[in-house]
Amino acid sequence: MADKEKLRLDKYLWAIRIFKTRTLAAAACDTGKVKLLGTNVKAAKTVSIGDEYEVKTEARKWVIKVTGLLASRQAYSEAIKYYLDITPEEEGDKMKFEAATFHTGKRRSKIGRPTKKQRREIDGFMGEEEEE
Repeated sequence: MADKEKLRLDKYLWAIRIFKTRTLAAAACDTGKVKLLGTNVKAAKTVSIGDEYEVKTEARKWVIKVTGLLASRQAYSEAIKYYLDITPEEEGDKMKFEAATFHTGKRRSKIGRPTKKQRREIDGFMGEEEEE
């Protein structure tokens, strides 16, 4: 892509496969989940080589450096050549831990409501018989 052409931030984040759709990329920009030098940026911001963005997705937090401009979505193996992932290690580990416990939507084992078997045992212990 020539330097004279302009590339929107939402289109770039979609093209390098940070977001699944361009709409999600634009929504992330609008809600303050994409930052350049600590300040929120809008989806229409022009991307330049050398820019460093902090991007928060549902899965993890990214810190990326733009190494090339990519306007159209390509295979992951090609897309990763257009940015450099400079996310600190501790951030990556922290997000992985949180994702395993908080963002899955599943409850942790042996915590919370009893299973069917445990419920039958409780009812039996309490002297309550099932009525049909």
